[in-house]
Amino acid sequence: MAKKRTTLFAGVVAGVLMALGLAAPAQAAGAHYVALGDSYASGVGAGSYLADSGACKRSSKAFSALWAAANAPASYRSVACSGAKTTDVISKQLSALSSQTTLVSVVIGGNDVGFSTIMSTCALQGTARCTAAVDAAMALARTSLPGLLDRVYDGIRAAAPNAKVVVLGYPVFYQLGTVCVGIGETSRAKINSGINLAVDIIRAAAARHGFVFGDVRSAFVGHQICSGDKWIHAVNLGDLSVSYHPTANGQSLGYRPVFTSSANRSAAAKVGAERS
Repeated sequence: MAKKRTTLFAGVVAGVLMALGLAAPAQAAGAHYVALGDSYASGVGAGSYLADSGACKRSSKAFSALWAAANAPASYRSVACSGAKTTDVISKQLSALSSQTTLVSVVIGGNDVGFSTIMSTCALQGTARCTAAVDAAMALARTSLPGLLDRVYDGIRAAAPNAKVVVLGYPVFYQLGTVCVGIGETSRAKINSGINLAVDIIRAAAARHGFVFGDVRSAFVGHQICSGDKWIHAVNLGDLSVSYHPTANGQSLGYRPVFTSSANRSAAAKVGAERS
């Protein structure tokens, strides 16, 4: 009877952990995982950069590295790189994929609509220039980003036909309605609107390709710039490259749980499809 109760308890605990996205699917240990994308995927802002990653600034504290350390997949490789655009993923990163790849994560699109230029404009040139820059980026996102993402996602599927693919978005930068030094409330709200548009376009593109989308926006609520417990760097004059990027907590407490949950959902969906 005691053994039966122990088994039942273990099953309940496992079910709860799976529901919370904290338990890896059984396939994780055998996964061949490749991480693609830009600075949000490489871990800029989290520190602990790997010496052999050079200007790509791949961090041992990036969500993909943390997931691999916790789940011990059969293989793990990150080719994510700071500054990458969709064209860079196609020309420089897809070669890391193969028919043996079983799990892929990708964060891309922000640089294609000029995130860094927008933030520089907003920080230095005032509200009018900021809102104009965001409006221009939103127009570009609507017209160009869907096609750019389609080409990347088509390339991923062609290069890794057997992989589960998890697409992750970006956090909204600012907590509004607070007293906050720096960029004004109007500019902060406009920047948030631009990020929301870009993420919604990324989510729609992922759905078109049958990929799982991991939305990190809710995970960062209460931990944005202008909050009391930031998981996103504000302007950092000592190291401008980390500005507006997730901190180590942003990677471990923001991105990693969303990726874990999304990878589990992806695995479950694949198992369900194979059984039907």
